Amino acid sequence: MTELHIRAAAPEDLDAVLAFWKTAAEGTSISDDRDGVERLVARDPEALILAERDGELVGTVIAGFDGWRCHLYRLAVHPERRRQGIGSALLAAAEERFVALGGRRGDAMVLVRNETGQAAWRAAGYAPEEKWRRWVKHLTV
Repeated sequence: MTELHIRAAAPEDLDAVLAFWKTAAEGTSISDDRDGVERLVARDPEALILAERDGELVGTVIAGFDGWRCHLYRLAVHPERRRQGIGSALLAAAEERFVALGGRRGDAMVLVRNETGQAAWRAAGYAPEEKWRRWVKHLTV
């Protein structure tokens, strides 16, 4: 298996990312369109993190930081590439970004029905906060 390459998305990646989410992400969001993703990358060029293997997009995560809190969205790994460490590598990159920016706690929104996603977040050290329906992890600063 070849090396996994982790990098920030560029504007030319956005159509591929949107198509990838239709295959790999659970559910859709109102902002899952070209305009929404363009705004994200324009506002924070390092927020959308991609994982590639042999030039193929195999995973994504959005690591958004508003200056106060760290938010994780769209952790998605291609169904045929799961359980190969791709999600872990993406989360490690996101958490490194957060720590470098001064973030102290990451949280993720996970659909209640997404049992696969919940298991992945739990394995990564995140714990559910039932009150808010999000998963959190305190980061080392």
